[in-house]
Amino acid sequence: MINDSQLVNRAFRGDFEPALIEEINRVGIYQEVEEGDYLIRPGSYIRSVPIILSGSVKIMRADAGGNEALLYYLSGLDSCAMSMTGGPANKPSEITAVAEEKTRLIFIPLEKVDEWICRFPTWKQFVFRTYQRRFDDMIATIDSIAFQKLDERLLTYLKKKTQSCQCTVLQVTHEEIAREMATSREVISRLLKQLERVGYLRLSRNKIEIL
Repeated sequence: MINDSQLVNRAFRGDFEPALIEEINRVGIYQEVEEGDYLIRPGSYIRSVPIILSGSVKIMRADAGGNEALLYYLSGLDSCAMSMTGGPANKPSEITAVAEEKTRLIFIPLEKVDEWICRFPTWKQFVFRTYQRRFDDMIATIDSIAFQKLDERLLTYLKKKTQSCQCTVLQVTHEEIAREMATSREVISRLLKQLERVGYLRLSRNKIEIL
């Protein structure tokens, strides 16, 4: 049960019907996480579905060698389609979800996802909209890998990251970017220096400022 009902009312008023908001207050679990905190790890079982109130979360997938690639970001009033689909099948998670910054979210028990689809039209719309957004994100990721050069992929990555945090200064290392883009740190460092020379960004220690 969520103690601060006004928090839920403010977050979902106009998006969900009052009866659904009451249900979220009754069964939802409110949580605040810090930058770098893990919400889901590979191999864990998904028992609840997160809805982001503020902040951002990145979703990644690892290959057999442990190399991770960025799939998409979650931000305000987003949810994770993979937690909705993987959880009911009782399959271990194949993704990593980690907070990009201080993030507030509500966890909805997994069994409520299907139940609420039948009971609440706005929840059904929310779930279908979540699937569509994540499908669009995945198509964009595939297109980026298949059709874009690495420098174009890097620009797309930086754009998505700034949109996710709604900021122009990114606290991120070259190693982290390389890991999420499934390439080497040396390549990323060279491309970032090229972008700095043409005035797109400014580099400093563990920080990138988009100009």
